[in-house]
Amino acid sequence: MISLRKAVESYLTMRRSLGFELRDMGHNLRHFVSFMEQEGASIITIELALRWAQQPQDVQPVQWAARLSFVRSFARYWSATDPRTEIPPKGLLPYRTKRATPYIYSNDEILQILKAARNIPPSTGLRPWTYYSLFGLMAVTGMRISEVIRLDSTDVDLKQGLLTVQLTKFSKSRLIPLHPSTVKKLKLYLHRRDQLHPRPPTTRFFLSNQGTPLTDCMVRRTFVKLSRQIGLRKIGDSFGPRLHDLRHRFAVTTLFHWYRTGVDVEQRLPVLSTYLGHAHVTDTYWYLSAIPEILSLTKDRLEKRWEALL
Repeated sequence: MISLRKAVESYLTMRRSLGFELRDMGHNLRHFVSFMEQEGASIITIELALRWAQQPQDVQPVQWAARLSFVRSFARYWSATDPRTEIPPKGLLPYRTKRATPYIYSNDEILQILKAARNIPPSTGLRPWTYYSLFGLMAVTGMRISEVIRLDSTDVDLKQGLLTVQLTKFSKSRLIPLHPSTVKKLKLYLHRRDQLHPRPPTTRFFLSNQGTPLTDCMVRRTFVKLSRQIGLRKIGDSFGPRLHDLRHRFAVTTLFHWYRTGVDVEQRLPVLSTYLGHAHVTDTYWYLSAIPEILSLTKDRLEKRWEALL
């Protein structure tokens, strides 16, 4: 029989071939195997899984529940090979992650963010134009930050007004059509970028001031700084409106527009789901219940339908 360590690697390889990234699961399952080796155990038991999952003691219960869920998933897979494997049942560490309530930026707040980005020093460098264009693109397309910073120049077709988002979540690719006004802004950025960095060492579309690829941490840090600068966050606040909320705003404003113009939202939701790159349309349905204003519009439309039937 192969070792647990090899079994974990086979399991991760199989799941990743289906499109799952599994960074957290991979790290935690390897740590779990090391824990079992230290315990001198070769069989997965509920007692061992619980004891490992509840380490360390100074973290939120949600992390314990997540760690146990990783073992549960692997144990189901491994039990087909080793029937002695005990699968931890659901509910042992009951805790459901609560999705963060989206912050829906107003048009004025979006304009303030973009104005602040344009004023980032140095005024003669590429940095202000990069962040102005990048945050603007996120606001009008609902793209994830990971998708934007990974765009290659070949993914940006400004003649056709199309972006190609390559193999992101669940290994899916998709096309994003752009409004002519967005194309115009990106052409201006491209012109300035090529003037300042005619031969960059990377194929990425958005570049740092030095002409290198942007990183997730770099962009998020800049966004937090700008948010504090314009008053969206207080100095020292750990929480507040997030960069990801630009994506939420795009989804919500699209749904608002559809409801107010009489569009059949149920029929169009799969379109929005595809545009956003959601794995399942249920991820898009979440917005119907997460935003009170949309829930109210849904209720009003249902009431009108019932009245028409009476």
